[in-house]
Amino acid sequence: MRQVVLDTETTGLDVTEGHRIIEIGAVEIINRTITDRVYHQYLNPERDIDAGAQEVHGISLESLQDKPKFVDVCAEFIDFIRDSELIIHNAAFDVGFIDNELQNIKHESGRVSQVCTVFDTLIYARKLHPGQRNSLDALCKRYEIDNSHRELHGALLDAQILADVYLAMTGGQVSLGLNAEATRRQQKKVSKKNMQQHLDLKILSASDQEVAEHEKLLMHIAQNNDSQTSLWNELEEVKPNS
Repeated sequence: MRQVVLDTETTGLDVTEGHRIIEIGAVEIINRTITDRVYHQYLNPERDIDAGAQEVHGISLESLQDKPKFVDVCAEFIDFIRDSELIIHNAAFDVGFIDNELQNIKHESGRVSQVCTVFDTLIYARKLHPGQRNSLDALCKRYEIDNSHRELHGALLDAQILADVYLAMTGGQVSLGLNAEATRRQQKKVSKKNMQQHLDLKILSASDQEVAEHEKLLMHIAQNNDSQTSLWNELEEVKPNS
């Protein structure tokens, strides 16, 4: 199963006002293991960046003047996400901007939904934690994901953090990438050792004399409590499935 955790930074919040994508960051997950494959690209938006947006991500228009336009990197980007499940926090925002970029250049796909499926971690988190804060920062705190190095928002950094949050929310990471095979061998070795230890256990049965002494003690307990039988015997008579 191939998944791509994705985030974008933009010139502003509202795509209907002509705002554009200025950064795309994506991280690959295969079979619930984060790989070393990433996609990261800054883009020249060919328009101004809102002051409020720049305060969030710290990206200036001047720093993007020599960066490619979306049309120049579209093919490479689409190839990276094609046939995957996109993992996005507040997917409607990022997908809306990507769809807008695709439609601006009249790309044959037209929409992200024609290329891959989408899983929204914000919607999922709200179902898991109703009535609680479910921002990426809040989820990092809840799932003990270290985001102390995150001073400003950045598409690739946020995608990397979201990958860890997603795996934690949905059951954890299966293995550690390059160490996966070594981990499996170690687990197999430990399992075999535990089985051998279990098979080597010795079963000690009570002797006839010990059984007789035990029955004698139970009878004594019953007599002292004006009962026909002891609680111990009553428990032994109860079937496991009753």
